Amino acid sequence: MVLEIVTSMVLLFVGIAVLVIIHICIANSTFGMTQDNIENSTVVQRSNTLSEDDIKKLPLYYYMLNPEDDAEDVKRVDCAVCLECFKDGDKCRLLPNCRHSFHASCIDSWLIKSVACPICRTCVDLERSRGESTF
Repeated sequence: MVLEIVTSMVLLFVGIAVLVIIHICIANSTFGMTQDNIENSTVVQRSNTLSEDDIKKLPLYYYMLNPEDDAEDVKRVDCAVCLECFKDGDKCRLLPNCRHSFHASCIDSWLIKSVACPICRTCVDLERSRGESTF
């Protein structure tokens, strides 16, 4: 009986030791960044924005309602950045990859901080926008 208790205790401590070792390995691989890695990730993060010149290359158009549609039948379209409806004559930008539209001033300020679409998180591809003309 004593031998069974001792064996159970040894297996318990071995199991706990294995779990602690696994936890330490995972924590080191996840959080064990050196100072060089931290500096490199900051540089990458800074480059994940667009310059004002790059933003101006994105397609621009003026929002227009179709006069043939009934006002009640028209589906409301919102800018996901400011949450306001598009109105006739609003200056808008179209993101080339995902084809989402926003007020030009809203998406311009967004893209200065982040290169991803605010709706679907797709990165803006300037190469793709060069082939498109403005509306």
